[in-house]
Amino acid sequence: MIAIHNNNLGFTPRWIQYCESKGIHYKLVNCYDNDTIHQLKDCDALMWHHWQVNSKDIIKAKRLLLALDHAGKVVFPNFKTGWHFDDKVAQKYLLESLNLPLVPTYHFVDRADALEWAKNTDFPKVFKLAKGAGSANVNLVHNRKQAVSLINQAFSSGINVYDRLGVLKERWRKFVKVKDSFFNVIQSCYRIFNIPRYGKLLPKERFEVCFQDFIPDNDFDIRVIVIDEKAFAIKRLVRKNDFRASGSGDIVYEKHHFDEKLIQKSFEFAGSLKAQVVAFDYVFDTDQNPLIVEISYGYAIEVYDQCAGYWDKELNFYEGKFDSCEWMVDSVLKAISEK
Repeated sequence: MIAIHNNNLGFTPRWIQYCESKGIHYKLVNCYDNDTIHQLKDCDALMWHHWQVNSKDIIKAKRLLLALDHAGKVVFPNFKTGWHFDDKVAQKYLLESLNLPLVPTYHFVDRADALEWAKNTDFPKVFKLAKGAGSANVNLVHNRKQAVSLINQAFSSGINVYDRLGVLKERWRKFVKVKDSFFNVIQSCYRIFNIPRYGKLLPKERFEVCFQDFIPDNDFDIRVIVIDEKAFAIKRLVRKNDFRASGSGDIVYEKHHFDEKLIQKSFEFAGSLKAQVVAFDYVFDTDQNPLIVEISYGYAIEVYDQCAGYWDKELNFYEGKFDSCEWMVDSVLKAISEK
């Protein structure tokens, strides 16, 4: 039997619907309870779509999932899938250790080292906090003066992870493009003065900085998601007068936008990571070689309902609608059967 954390968000309703439609035995549990382990005694696996913007998830999800994984229970996401979630610094070292084509990334925990690097590198560079999704906490640094200012701030007062003004600007941009509601704009105005609980939970990022090379002439990125030897993709256009594509909301789906060589590479990279699911965000260098910007296990599922189809590992394309959440349940059932 599969246990599913009952948060009614993201993948969760679709997991439940699939289990019910296929007669798969499942049980709803509350992973926020103190007796979660007891609730799981009669279960073979736990599935929990945890979020980086939910304070309770931030506090408990990785602790519980990794403990259960360590003890031998099947979990989703498991260690190799989720330990680096919402941590761009962890992703840097993971991708480098596996020799995967990461955009060159620079991480410093010593102010003097960071300042010396800034003195000798070229610009622009992309500054990133470790946490943040949808291009949050990602900014273009045009010159050495800006870089030095950010380094000094990081190694003194620190930098807020929850960017109140940035959230409001992004809400307004999407509202103008009819991609968000006016209610959410008002809510973001309210959060200028009353930040959400998860924003209060996340401490300032201090005593470290992270930069990436800026890869020019990319007016889009490609996201390829690989699950259980299947892959699908979207093309995200950059924001107007910006360089960021993640979270833009401007997406194209037609199959001809995606090079099958990139899909094949994504299968290979996913094999190296040994993850249950991995989303790769790619940009391209001047020779059109793909470079990984970052990775994630989670994604906004509704965005992918318009995909034209998916590929299998032999690059056969299956046109039509699909639900990748079903593949996650199938992969968990497979893991249970193989124990």
